[in-house]
Amino acid sequence: MLTSRDRILTTHVGSLPRNDKLSDMLVRREASEAFDRDEMNAEMDKAVRHVVAKQAEAGVDIGNDGEQQRVGFQTYVPQRMSGFAGVSKRRRGMEFEEFPELVKYLTHRFPHTSKQQNAPEAQGEIKYLDLAPIESELKRVKDIAGSTFKELFMTAASPGIISSTMLNAYYKTHDDYLDALAREMGKEYQAIHKAGLILQIDAPDLAMDRTMFHRDLTDAQFAKQVERQVTAINQAIAGIPADRVRLHVCYGNWEGPHIHDVPLSVILPALYQAKVGALSIEFANPRHAHEYAAFKKHPLPKDMILIPGVIETTSNIVEHPEVVARRIEDAVSAVGDRERVIASTDCGFGTFTNREWVVEPAVWLKLKALREGADIVSQRLWGRKSAA
Repeated sequence: MLTSRDRILTTHVGSLPRNDKLSDMLVRREASEAFDRDEMNAEMDKAVRHVVAKQAEAGVDIGNDGEQQRVGFQTYVPQRMSGFAGVSKRRRGMEFEEFPELVKYLTHRFPHTSKQQNAPEAQGEIKYLDLAPIESELKRVKDIAGSTFKELFMTAASPGIISSTMLNAYYKTHDDYLDALAREMGKEYQAIHKAGLILQIDAPDLAMDRTMFHRDLTDAQFAKQVERQVTAINQAIAGIPADRVRLHVCYGNWEGPHIHDVPLSVILPALYQAKVGALSIEFANPRHAHEYAAFKKHPLPKDMILIPGVIETTSNIVEHPEVVARRIEDAVSAVGDRERVIASTDCGFGTFTNREWVVEPAVWLKLKALREGADIVSQRLWGRKSAA
């Protein structure tokens, strides 16, 4: 995994806006409706070319396919595994129940989204059916991106977030379900690694589910549950070098109060148990911008990189590069090592199809501001303007 040896590198969390035509196809495929496969492949080629070019234009160092080939960051999984059917009755976040006005607002803003609360549930034994879809995704982005970026990454959902989105209606215990998901998702993780890409495991469950699936636990109990879910991740990535894996943790990518979010200091020791080379954590969210203080109590392990979110992903306000620079400087100060900080976004810009908070032109401006802010910090820390 690259480090910021000569300048502050930039990346993002994964998903980027999808065009309307591709979005419609992805939703129809998810609903098992008819669609033209050749037409979809052509549209995916077009979409991946577009986001690769836009990332490069914005100055992103470590890029990807923008998740253009998936309907959602974790809800794509039932299309690749047996055992899923019916509809889950996933719990909403605590604040959605506390503020019904928020639900009304979201329903009005996003009337035609892909499956989120109503994804399928596990009604049979979970088995990964075919590696062809992930291999196709990998081939497409490698063919199109080529040497555009310093490094390529590919996202994949964590066992924990799959288990709390596609609920268990088959396995005897939740632990049994987690183990089955770890075993099967490990096949996808290995495919990404073998293709030579950095594996990013998307695990919002490690923070967000404190207010959703595990809301009935105390903070201490939730920290123990995070340890269990990290164990599942470690099982799934066994054999993959830690420096080829980064772990994304967040509090839920939505525009809401976030007043019930768990403090980072509560879960940080559990996150350190993950056998990964980097932690991607949101800090631009106004509710969590102060949480660098957690690293004073729990210093980042010497063999880990911090990928802080310094760009907010639910607002169309484009951060000033100096604001980005200050946020990066906070991260460097917290870590105590400029080389172990790679600047990023809080979350994705297209977490689910047809639920993009930020309009596409603003996304590219935000990524450009990320690059410009990183360059400002690089000039300050290295004493010169760094070369791209």
